[in-house]
Amino acid sequence: MDLQTLFQTETLVSLLTLTAMEIVLGIDNIVFISILTGRLPLAQQPAARRIGLSLALILRLGLLLAISWVMSLTAPFFSVLGKAISGRDLILLGGGLFLIAKSTHEIYEKLEVPQESEGGAHGGRASFGWTIVQILLLDIVFSLDSVVTAVGMASHIPIMVAAMVIAVGVMLIFAGQVGDFVNNHPSMKILALSFLMLIGVMLTVEGWGGHVSKGYVYTAMAFSLLVEVLNMRFRSQRKPVALHTRFEGDETKLP
Repeated sequence: MDLQTLFQTETLVSLLTLTAMEIVLGIDNIVFISILTGRLPLAQQPAARRIGLSLALILRLGLLLAISWVMSLTAPFFSVLGKAISGRDLILLGGGLFLIAKSTHEIYEKLEVPQESEGGAHGGRASFGWTIVQILLLDIVFSLDSVVTAVGMASHIPIMVAAMVIAVGVMLIFAGQVGDFVNNHPSMKILALSFLMLIGVMLTVEGWGGHVSKGYVYTAMAFSLLVEVLNMRFRSQRKPVALHTRFEGDETKLP
């Protein structure tokens, strides 16, 4: 790919579009990493976020350079109840089930288990190594989705590599703020875990041969996020919202 092709309008538009798409696809990765690293001691959280996102970039670039192998994952390995299962299906199924199980467990712990060691001035006491292993497992699933999207949107490997590097760079810059925001607001953490569970269901459905439009999923997530942000704003005012109905010639205020 020469410099003349690199600076063509079509190439630059492709780079910007793919970078934006990679950032959007990386949001769930940031949320997952933020929730996992939130269980670590505060001093270890920045390093864990950096390692997690760096591993995501390495995996994405590795899969991209081995794109022919990635595409071969669509070949059927075996059949279950008449349904052909490929390597990609197994990865999506495993990742989806892991996300559902992990999100369910985290929600249960946040709501039902007394949090004596988390949320304090020193953070949690989770194992650094086990946290990185969990991040790596989900990075594989998210990276596969990212690479398949990149191949579908761009035709030049350098453009795909540049988009992924820029997207992960943006995520590295804002991962700390996203993590602090999620961990400092319990309702937002539960909402984020619900998002991850939804993504897990979507991955499981796709791994079994179904299709769920990501547009519908992300629209629902954006709407839920907007509603929760508005709720947080009203709660911060510490003032009850009074509902009232108006009838002809009379106004009744509800408590």
